[in-house]
Amino acid sequence: MNARFMQATHVLLRMVAGFLFLCHGGQKLFGWFGGMGPQGGTVNLTSMMGVAGMLEFFGGLMILAGFLTRPVAFLLAGEMAVAYFTVHQKSGGLPIQNHGEAAALFCFIFLFLATHGAGPISIDAAIGKARTHRATAKGVLRRREDEPFPGQAA
Repeated sequence: MNARFMQATHVLLRMVAGFLFLCHGGQKLFGWFGGMGPQGGTVNLTSMMGVAGMLEFFGGLMILAGFLTRPVAFLLAGEMAVAYFTVHQKSGGLPIQNHGEAAALFCFIFLFLATHGAGPISIDAAIGKARTHRATAKGVLRRREDEPFPGQAA
């Protein structure tokens, strides 16, 4: 598979998942897209749904931007696992029965991002490049060919 295509689809997966997750949080916190319940309201911030809304909105924003992707994605994968087993599992064993498909998919997408990172077009990648450039300028990454590890003689 073409490496550029793989990188592009990785970034697109992160950005689309982050945007969709942010929308779920906006629905809970701000009443976007019809809000919650039949009256289209918002949730109490101190409730479990309020905490979920904050994680979804701000976590989705961070995933979309690719900022602190690995720890945030790990946290959000956990949130989706908790949501699946505390809310959806009661209604049936399979996601198709209990309407937990989105929770299951988000959980595994976030596990992928937690292990693979944000990809090349992200704040994380920009920070990594800046650190590498600073370290190279300071001479930290320079080493002699006969030196097995920086600072140790052969």
